[in-house]
Amino acid sequence: MRQLFFSLLFCFFSSFAAAADYHEQLNLRPLPQSALLASFNFRSNISVSDFDKGNFRFFPRSLGQILQHASTRELHLRFTLGRWDAESWGARPWNGAREGGTGVELWAWLEAASHQEADHKWLMLTNALSGLFCASLNFIDSTRTTRPVMSFRPEGDHPSLANTQLLHGTLPHEVVCTENLTPFLKLLPCKGKAGIASLLDGHKLFDASWQSMAIDMRPLCRRRNDCVLQIEQTIDMVLDIDRSKRPRHNPIPRPPPADQLPCDTSKPYHARDTCFPLDHTKNQDWALSQIFGRPMKGTCPLTDPQVSPVCIQIPHSRPVYASEGAREKKNPDRISRCFFPPDPSADFDLSLPAPADPSDPEILGPGTPLLYAERSFTGYGQERGGIQTILRNPSPHKEVEFIYMETLPWFMRIYLHTMEARVAGQPAPDKSLVREVYYRPAVDRARGTQLEVRMRVPPASTVLLTYDFEKSILRYTEYPPDANRGFDVPAAVITILDASQGGKEPSPRRPAAYTLRTTSLLCSLPTPDFSMPYNVIIFTSTAIALAFGGIFNMLVRRMVAADEGPEPGLKVLVGKLKKRLGALTGRR
Repeated sequence: MRQLFFSLLFCFFSSFAAAADYHEQLNLRPLPQSALLASFNFRSNISVSDFDKGNFRFFPRSLGQILQHASTRELHLRFTLGRWDAESWGARPWNGAREGGTGVELWAWLEAASHQEADHKWLMLTNALSGLFCASLNFIDSTRTTRPVMSFRPEGDHPSLANTQLLHGTLPHEVVCTENLTPFLKLLPCKGKAGIASLLDGHKLFDASWQSMAIDMRPLCRRRNDCVLQIEQTIDMVLDIDRSKRPRHNPIPRPPPADQLPCDTSKPYHARDTCFPLDHTKNQDWALSQIFGRPMKGTCPLTDPQVSPVCIQIPHSRPVYASEGAREKKNPDRISRCFFPPDPSADFDLSLPAPADPSDPEILGPGTPLLYAERSFTGYGQERGGIQTILRNPSPHKEVEFIYMETLPWFMRIYLHTMEARVAGQPAPDKSLVREVYYRPAVDRARGTQLEVRMRVPPASTVLLTYDFEKSILRYTEYPPDANRGFDVPAAVITILDASQGGKEPSPRRPAAYTLRTTSLLCSLPTPDFSMPYNVIIFTSTAIALAFGGIFNMLVRRMVAADEGPEPGLKVLVGKLKKRLGALTGRR
């Protein structure tokens, strides 16, 4: 049901894109284990003619000029932090289309006639975006850049992709912080001063269990000559309600008094001094001003008034309280409702009270994703290793076909002949699971390894995809300052193909059915003792200083006999002192 809701919402926004120039919306969905998913969505449109002439209104000029200079036809940028708990939270928001791997991920279609021209424009794009978003995107060099063949398809309406090239880069070690949120908000028409953007606070956003910031630019056409360029900014975060409700001036959690503990009174051993605690993390009460630290400051005056700014996925049987005078609109699905603030300039707050019976189960359970994926290292030692990916299909009737993409550093050399896929519980590999493989080997210090595998998982089965690799030895100047920590390996990208297309690849104008990323890995390489070079330098410098000092002393010193040399310095000083004292005494 949740996947259907986000799919309908995505289709509605896509069809509504050309009808309004700007709109924004916040979707709230309670999750199990005292969690809340908050999805912020901002969309701006500009006609192609205005974009070419530089007549920017809602489309940010700073980003538009970068896209023009780099000849970018479509852009997707992701800032992600944390791990999505699919076992507890279910399917990903937006079916994973607005999610990236841990760190920073960027892919774009650039208009270029050759690989050299595309690399030059890609370098300009990454350096410009690095300065715009205060991120290390300029470190996406050739070793971190790939050209996917099967994994990514454009989301926009492109009349032709003949002279365009797709480039993809990742920075798994990048730490997303407030410095990236500030330029993100500056791209909005209201700059975070009004509307749902006023709820975005760095202390709350980066204290979330999982968060993702996405920027997508694509062309959309309703008719052949009626096209717009759309920029979509999305922020998804999973907040811990207990943690978010703590006051900022006193954030240390303290246990409640004994008389305020929620107890299960149905237990036969329940007494005044005996308590079986209830799971108080279910169906908690909260308010916007509590979890975000402030109410929403009205609505952005530039947004479309027909789009409700705040929506929440709560059954109609459960009450929701809003600010006085707010208009509530219940959707026909009976599991969601939207609210319109009464005054565009007044503060707006929304609260969800706790249910009457705290022992009631979850009203809306998490949906089941199409695929579960886990990835980890295997083997031991500093010379060789392996990677194992566990792919589990929860559906009892339908098989899942997808494209698995790995982008590995150049110092991880894959043994492609060791790659095998087998169903868990069966000793022999099954060759029918893998249908197509695209492999581009690495070049030392020039490019990384690119591996794309098109495969399937039978219904109610778990498939293990494994392969071995060899670790290269780096030069001592290529190690980072925290070399003993390890090297980050980007997350694997899994693109699930739409079953309605008959098992074929996604069409160029239709996104995949579901997309997910695995967690990033930490590869440990043989690390030298960096104290030895300093010890050698100190020892060599000392030896050279002693040798140079002795030789220099021998070369410049003049040797004379003892009786030929001047009198010792102490006798000379004593004689001069006596003469001075005698002269002073004679004067008196």
